[in-house]
Amino acid sequence: MKLSDFDFHLPESLIATRPARPRSSARMLVARDGAIVDAHAIDLPAFLNPGDRLVLNDTRVIPARLAGQRFRDGAEGRTVARIEATLLEPRADGTWRALLKPLKKLREGEEIRFSDALTAVLEGRDDGTGFLRFNLAGGDFDAALDEAGMMPLPPYIAAKRPADAQDRTDYQTVWAAKTGAVAAPTASLHFDEALLAALAARGVAFTHVTLHVGAGTFLPVKVDDIADHKMHAEWGEVQVGAADAINATIAAGGRIIPVGTTALRLIESAAVAPGVIAPWRGPTDIFITPGFQFRIADALMTNFHLPKSTLMMLVSALMGVAQVRAIYDHAIASQYRFFSYGDASLLIPPARQRP
Repeated sequence: MKLSDFDFHLPESLIATRPARPRSSARMLVARDGAIVDAHAIDLPAFLNPGDRLVLNDTRVIPARLAGQRFRDGAEGRTVARIEATLLEPRADGTWRALLKPLKKLREGEEIRFSDALTAVLEGRDDGTGFLRFNLAGGDFDAALDEAGMMPLPPYIAAKRPADAQDRTDYQTVWAAKTGAVAAPTASLHFDEALLAALAARGVAFTHVTLHVGAGTFLPVKVDDIADHKMHAEWGEVQVGAADAINATIAAGGRIIPVGTTALRLIESAAVAPGVIAPWRGPTDIFITPGFQFRIADALMTNFHLPKSTLMMLVSALMGVAQVRAIYDHAIASQYRFFSYGDASLLIPPARQRP
């Protein structure tokens, strides 16, 4: 298929720069049985059945955006360059791959000072990014980063306003537990204690998995034939208890509904057969496009995605290209809010027969 198959015109006014408050007051488009219903996130229990299971990504977003200075002594005295760093992912050797602006003002071996406590040295570069070794590790690094860093808002929000203190709460799920993401699993941002309690009262179960969302989720697709696109890898884990709970729900006839494309990609990566998932740990670069055979997910709760993005391809794989076009046409005409801080959709394809 061609990249243009996943394009659409989005009025800039529909790009949300702040979330709905309370979280569960966000609008929610429900697509099922060929029909589209307008609702709100707090109404989610009405569209689920007792015995269904929501799969939630418990990754925790780090304040990955840093502002620092590089000092250099020369014949004309000391010069100072302002350096912005966005941490992208930790590497096996203990360094962090980071987007550095301007990278050309840094030499390998030079130090960037982000705060009195936090500094880093550039140890190498590759493909427009640099490798930073920080002066701290473990809990000391986490504490210093929390003090110096800012939340890494997506480019389409950061272009409109800087991150602020409110984003520390807004851009984090209420169940965030395992540190490592540089982007939020945004469909989960619609959940608050009121919605979780209503779902539990409905008899809906919850399972947590972990996928550390990387900045690659915002990378544009640059090829015309989507089969030529190379997907970025992200680290994830499905623990034994999570796999057992999902398998038990399937065996009992319940539906598995991931909240967010990150949770969906992870459970499909961990699938070993139709209707069977196994414990799993490691990087996944699964690329879900139309024609993909879903083995675990029965439906999906997700936000509205960017034109020509891999996530548009994923929802088209689940619902069909024509149905997704109709869904997005309706969302735009109805003034739904788009992207990370925007509104939600609940996508329920026709039920399939499990083996």
